[in-house]
Amino acid sequence: MKILIKDIRLTKDCGFGKNPVNILTDGKIISYIGEFVPDVRADRVIDGKGNLVLPAFYNAHCHSSMTLFRGYGDDLPLDRWLNERIFPAEDRLDEKSVYIGSMVAIAEMIRNGIVSFSDMYMFMDSVACAVRDCKVKANLARSIVSFDPDIDMKNDFRMKEAADFAKRWHGECDGKIKVDMSLHAEYTNVAKCCEYVADHAAKNGYLMQVHASETKKEHDECIERHGVTPIRFFSDTGVFDVPATAAHCVWADDEDIEILARKSVTVAHNPVSNLKLASGVMPYVKMKKAGVNIALGTDGAASNNRLDILREMQFAALIHKGTQLDAAATDASDMIYMATRAGALSQGRSDCGKIEIGYAADLLMIDLHSINNIPNYDYESAVCYSVGTSDIVLTMCDGCILYENGAYTSIDTERLEFEMKQVLENYFV
Repeated sequence: MKILIKDIRLTKDCGFGKNPVNILTDGKIISYIGEFVPDVRADRVIDGKGNLVLPAFYNAHCHSSMTLFRGYGDDLPLDRWLNERIFPAEDRLDEKSVYIGSMVAIAEMIRNGIVSFSDMYMFMDSVACAVRDCKVKANLARSIVSFDPDIDMKNDFRMKEAADFAKRWHGECDGKIKVDMSLHAEYTNVAKCCEYVADHAAKNGYLMQVHASETKKEHDECIERHGVTPIRFFSDTGVFDVPATAAHCVWADDEDIEILARKSVTVAHNPVSNLKLASGVMPYVKMKKAGVNIALGTDGAASNNRLDILREMQFAALIHKGTQLDAAATDASDMIYMATRAGALSQGRSDCGKIEIGYAADLLMIDLHSINNIPNYDYESAVCYSVGTSDIVLTMCDGCILYENGAYTSIDTERLEFEMKQVLENYFV
């Protein structure tokens, strides 16, 4: 389907200044960008009304079905939040509840301009079905934990589930679904397991997702156990010898940052979750100077409580200025890059995250006429400091419009709300 979007504005990296521009999508890709209207018969023409078009957002770290626990364990530190609230609740999960929780998450993400997310959790077939039904993209991983130093990984049920899930879903939905390998964290895994999973990922061409150095307690206890930090532990066990995304990295030290840069590990920065759980503030400035690819993640709705990359971008832009006592510590253009291109690269989607001919037609449109966006001297600044999610009026994934002016094309939200209430009544109330 050819869709022509007329009279829109682009950020300055696209090279058009503030001039009106037209974009043509042809199937999955962007086929034209220019100031002249192309002489092409489009299936649909959209009047952009001078609004801003960005690459759609990527959520580099998420546990989508944890929408089921939104607000369930608030105002607790991470260890108590996990052990007293989340782990007991997760014991009641099943395929249906994870599917519905994931559908709710994806609906929220689409509404907020997110077309792809990285997810590590359980019952991943249910998450994959939700991704398929909603027509978005995702990198999905069955998270693995291990505690026995003599574990037989060839016969471990979690490893079998991860490998079988990958065989069923990797590359499905015309490449929208990618399957990664995942180790939950250092404190929930033994070295033997990490080595085995890393080797499996390398042999099969899978990416890797892990949690690393989220809290000071985790960081310090890893040093007590192994004599190294969590990031060094993962590096030593070969986890970072495959393309990997490490979530959080709040307590990464200088040696850790050097490892992340040298191993080309993407760091998924989750500022809101880290603040809410009082985990700390990731050393963004040091990582950026070292050349680490930094993307943005929301974490799960249980610890955030929103799946909103725009909010993550705005928190990140502000918190590092404040902690560094330097107004130039963050730049609006860098924040947008983290929310778009950096996230696409973290997922191994090299043809995504940019507005450029031949790239995937993953787009969002922002209403620049909202009262909070007037006047507008700089588009990047507006996105980073002024725009709200209510200003997002269109979300497109692979040339398919998923959300437009309050309406979804792939999700029945009224039915979904009803099904979510049923799940909560049956499992969690």
